[in-house]
Amino acid sequence: MAPVPRRTAARFPFPTTSKRGARASLAMAFVTVAALALSACTFGGDTSDGSTADGGDFVDDGCTSVVVATSSEKVNMLDALAKAFKESPEHDALDECATVRPVNVSSGDATRFLTAGGDWPDDDPRRWPTLWSPASTVWTERVAAAASPSLVGEPVSFTHTPVVFGVPETMAKALGWPDAEIGIADFEKLCADPAGWGSVGKPIWGSFKISKTNPNTSTTGLSAILMQSYEASGKTTDLTADDVAAAEEFSRVFEECVIHYGDTTGKVLTTLYDETQNGSGGSGYVSAVALEETSLLNYNQGNPDSHTVQPGETLTPPKEKLVAVYPSGGSIWSDNPVTVLGADWVTEAQATAGAAFIDFLATEPAQSILPLYGFRPLDESVPLGNLFTERFGVDPAGPAITLPRPAVDVVSAALDQWTQIRKPSSVLEVIDVSGSMDDPIGDGRSKLDGAIEGAQATLGHFRSTDEVGVWAFTTDVESAAGKNLIELRGVSPLGSDGETLRSSIADLRYANRQGTPLYDAIAAAYEEMTARAEPGRINAIVVLSDGQDTDSSISIDSLITKIGKSSGEGGGDAPVRIFPIAYGEGADTGALQRIAEATGGQWFDASDPAKIDLVFASVINNF
Repeated sequence: MAPVPRRTAARFPFPTTSKRGARASLAMAFVTVAALALSACTFGGDTSDGSTADGGDFVDDGCTSVVVATSSEKVNMLDALAKAFKESPEHDALDECATVRPVNVSSGDATRFLTAGGDWPDDDPRRWPTLWSPASTVWTERVAAAASPSLVGEPVSFTHTPVVFGVPETMAKALGWPDAEIGIADFEKLCADPAGWGSVGKPIWGSFKISKTNPNTSTTGLSAILMQSYEASGKTTDLTADDVAAAEEFSRVFEECVIHYGDTTGKVLTTLYDETQNGSGGSGYVSAVALEETSLLNYNQGNPDSHTVQPGETLTPPKEKLVAVYPSGGSIWSDNPVTVLGADWVTEAQATAGAAFIDFLATEPAQSILPLYGFRPLDESVPLGNLFTERFGVDPAGPAITLPRPAVDVVSAALDQWTQIRKPSSVLEVIDVSGSMDDPIGDGRSKLDGAIEGAQATLGHFRSTDEVGVWAFTTDVESAAGKNLIELRGVSPLGSDGETLRSSIADLRYANRQGTPLYDAIAAAYEEMTARAEPGRINAIVVLSDGQDTDSSISIDSLITKIGKSSGEGGGDAPVRIFPIAYGEGADTGALQRIAEATGGQWFDASDPAKIDLVFASVINNF
């Protein structure tokens, strides 16, 4: 591979020339035409499995293709920046034209891909990245430490956004917002108090519920656990591994309030948004969401999952907005670096064009685009604009305290601690083994092979104290779980049974495969899990199905009535949530989505069955 050309460092403040001013006007004109700050046609789209995806095509336009792997909330913005780059002096200086194409890859997933070595895990080499822009330099530092510093080049931040807690406005006012200072310790006290919201005069709201993402894959989840350690230590700088260790009990109590660990903030916000729009107000689902300020801005505009807004699409704001609580003890900022990867597949032309794009990101025209997408520019002379106002739930003056990013060893200590103190799980996996599961998925495996391997891979995530059970369903079978059900393992602490359970799951290859009693299987699983659900655990059912229900005695409407009666977040101290996986193109996505929404769970799209392993990984991040 040719050496990556060294580029100049970002420069602030920026010189202003007549040519530069013309470029700025052109860039602003482009964004104005979009009508909404979130509107953009992109080459990147959000996926439920965390893998790369493209919302358009990669048709050869005669220019050097520069793919930038980026976290989902930046896809829209980077597409706008890519278009403005085409009209920039930095692009004009290239020997040949270049087209920048963003694709969505979560920061944690990209970190795993890069540290694993070898090729990028995408069948289409056109989507292999030249540039990488995770949400935080934490991730580039982890790759540099675990793999090679040369692989991540010289990352430079081009924008930033603080990690805050989004709280429904009514609830925030009950805590004294906007006049009172609110800290993570205040949330921890609400978690520790058995009265929950009753301790602040709102007993009808029940327990205090927090939503966080999994810190192994999500920047906000990682920042949240570091902010907890800062809060417990009373420090605003120089956090150490010893401080993290001393904060263990504080963080353990905080984790007890977590409803479940989402694999992405967007999925949690989508569930909250749907409940809000359906008239429940959403307050029963969650009390506070750890998220980036830019995600809160997207939510309040009606784009909870920060998806690529299509031309002509109308966004509907939520009935109740989230307001940003900037913790009084300080916030960590997602500094959004971008770098040219030192990977074997990056050509000299791509590296040169990628470096030019990075230089463009530091210019006034580029920095002026950032606030329109909910990101704060590094150039302080650029106005924040109309989004950064109370109308959209944010305070442009916040946060008052910035917490520095800890050293790599401190981050590792926090992640290791979270693995031990995270909220315990009680999970029942229910797998469709009907006749259609014999269909091939195009990589030499059958659907059943993929399901078996995906289910087996999840077992390494659970601790010995977590409760795990596995059922399968089809017709003409019977077990202790009931008719049309195969009980491979009842729900009980996993202990040292991981290898035994892997072997039992493998035996499904030889199971009888007939019809699809999907609704009956879910109803039986729900009865089993509600009977044993405990308030201190994440109680969940994971359902994988590749087809339509053909053999149940219960209808979908009756099932929804059954599982929805007491499964709302405000409906009990130990709700059971269902996380369905729609496996292959024949899966009944409509029914599975209804089932997830009725219980406050999430559904996952595995319409490309070859990616079932990645989908299973995304599902398991919730527990």
